Amino acid sequence: MTPPTGPVTRRPLVRRRLAVAAVAVLALGLAVFAGRNTIALWQMQREIAAAERDVARLSAQQKKLEELAERLRSDPASIEKVAREEMGMVREGETVLKFPSQPPPPNR
Repeated sequence: MTPPTGPVTRRPLVRRRLAVAAVAVLALGLAVFAGRNTIALWQMQREIAAAERDVARLSAQQKKLEELAERLRSDPASIEKVAREEMGMVREGETVLKFPSQPPPPNR
């Protein structure tokens, strides 16, 4: 007997091509989906890093303010320093000398 030829041998070839096409479509879909998620993950990591930098900066600022508050509660010299430097206060009988600031350099 001779092996069959024609439509009988074409079916496995068509099925194989369909399977390869299905796998290719599935792989392409997964690649697109993974690409989008990778970009979103990268953006989230950048946002987290920025938020962590803000937290560190604000924590340092809070620590400085807490130290200043403690000094103002307990140290009269600190209170006087803030009153003089930030509020322009003077003791009774003191004379304040104010000098004009230097004029800006001429434009050339």
